[in-house]
Amino acid sequence: MQNPALSILSNDGTVRGFIINSRELVQNAFELHQTAPVVTAALGRLLSAAVMMGKTLKNPGDLITLQIEGEGPVKTLLATAGANGNVKGYARNPLVDIPLKSNGKLDVSGAVGPGFLTVLRDNGTGEPYVSRTALVSGEIAEDITGYYAQSEQTPSICALGVLVDRDYTVKSSGGFLIQLMPGAEEATICRLEENLQKFQNVSALFEYTSNEEIAQMLMDQIPFHITEQWNAAYYCNCSKKRTEKVLLSLGRQELMQLIQEQKPVELCCHFCNRKYQFSRKELEALLIEGAEK
Repeated sequence: MQNPALSILSNDGTVRGFIINSRELVQNAFELHQTAPVVTAALGRLLSAAVMMGKTLKNPGDLITLQIEGEGPVKTLLATAGANGNVKGYARNPLVDIPLKSNGKLDVSGAVGPGFLTVLRDNGTGEPYVSRTALVSGEIAEDITGYYAQSEQTPSICALGVLVDRDYTVKSSGGFLIQLMPGAEEATICRLEENLQKFQNVSALFEYTSNEEIAQMLMDQIPFHITEQWNAAYYCNCSKKRTEKVLLSLGRQELMQLIQEQKPVELCCHFCNRKYQFSRKELEALLIEGAEK
């Protein structure tokens, strides 16, 4: 399944952007987690943002994690993406049922509520970089824009949308992230602001408009070129071996207690709902492994 995405850069290097059509991967997330429509929209927006922000990472193995913790009924949203375009995520409460807004749209901000966005950048060496900012609106896109302004001092505009069909499937989904680099001239900034006024309904935009067309609209009268095109994907890299590490992290006493209960232990991955069972013999082997380390 294809989720086309691209990166763009102005010819003078002062404006960069990322655009993604994420319908297929957001549909995959819906099928895995059986989310209610408002949660499909909220999680879908966060997944799209994570993919685009993942392309700002320096090394192929780096990861970025976005976690939203709000006072609304959805509680927690989390998405993790790599520089390779793969992303995964989940909602703590996938079954949120709240009224629509007065304009008939899904109330994502109501589902999320006031809270915080935590961004974690992990390059696999040493402590990850962690930044926490207050949510601007709970609509996700404005919160990403606020994060860049507060934590990275990078003028940015993020737009995200998910259109959920009447049968709860994902009709369209996507977004873009535009950022000003040092040296941007006032004329370029003004032109970009004018171009952004064209985008009123991001949710429906990706149903009929290609990424290349959206790039042309965003960069109208600003010379630019496409620097990279790729396909994003919803992908979970969990395995039984990785799950063993979770059990080892419980500690010797907790493992011994699980063994004494003489029942198989089942762990479920939050990202893909894959289940891993461990027999008593496997738990005993892990106990020995933990003692040897």
